[in-house]
Amino acid sequence: MPKILVTGGAGYIGSITAYHLLKRGFEVLVADDLSRGHRHSVPPELLHVIRLQDTDGLTKLLQGVDAVVHFAAFIAVGESTREPELYFANNTGGSLSLFEAMARANVKRLVFSSTAAVYGETGEATIAETIPFAPVSPYGQSKALVERVLLDLDQFRGLRSVVLRYFNACGAEPEANLGEQHYPETHLIPLLFQAAVTQKPILIFGDDYPTPDGTCVRDYIHIGDLASAHIAALNHLLAGGASAQFNVGTGQGNTVMEVLRAVEQVSGRKVPYQVAPRRDGDSPSLVANSTKLQQTLNWKPTRSDLTQIVKDAWNFFQSAQPHA
Repeated sequence: MPKILVTGGAGYIGSITAYHLLKRGFEVLVADDLSRGHRHSVPPELLHVIRLQDTDGLTKLLQGVDAVVHFAAFIAVGESTREPELYFANNTGGSLSLFEAMARANVKRLVFSSTAAVYGETGEATIAETIPFAPVSPYGQSKALVERVLLDLDQFRGLRSVVLRYFNACGAEPEANLGEQHYPETHLIPLLFQAAVTQKPILIFGDDYPTPDGTCVRDYIHIGDLASAHIAALNHLLAGGASAQFNVGTGQGNTVMEVLRAVEQVSGRKVPYQVAPRRDGDSPSLVANSTKLQQTLNWKPTRSDLTQIVKDAWNFFQSAQPHA
């Protein structure tokens, strides 16, 4: 079976995708500096603790590798507006180091973890891949820059890549006992769980957006569906497929308050909240048109019902033990 390097494979999406790759028989290596990932999320024999900026070390690790799935990045929109340099250095600069190492090791296939944040505020009901980039946060811009580099690397270096622009990854993988564990936590559903358990109000950033209830609308996709999209993209490249860019989402949007009510229903607890001012870099609505992915790679979401997402996440949240 092909040998795959998963960067950021000790993080939330990376560790669950690595789990599914192993389950399907791929040989897997994980590269992670553990600055935001967790050692306990990866089988120890697979983990290589290394920074993306270590081009020489990555070059050695890439020997004999058939393809790379590249997750390693900082992902908090709010943090990126406070520390833009951090995001460009890590997300864009780290990716350039990885691409140089891949060139040295003659690795020609890449699946890249991008984001809907590259689109910015589109005003469209659903977002297709043809919409021009207009990121409103340094996080989105850091990913858009990498995508532009990949277009040139495809043309001039023969690096074939599938870019997956995904929307709101959430939920947990019950069979692997893997889920969201960010320190500090920044994602909505775990924050709602924390509020339900502690009864300390969660902050809802803005209730005056042009949406059904004034709170932001997002396309929530189950982490298992997201992992399957990465594997479909990888198989496309391994079969000799051309470079491509795809949205990964369900095509259905939910407001923050709808997610809050789902958490209350699943957990059986009230979720206290307070409305705070809008947060810099947040778009009112981000909902995917993923028709291109479904038609081209024969992929479809099968686990992304909001109640199912919240149930899986709640079960993991209750079972997870604190880790450093």
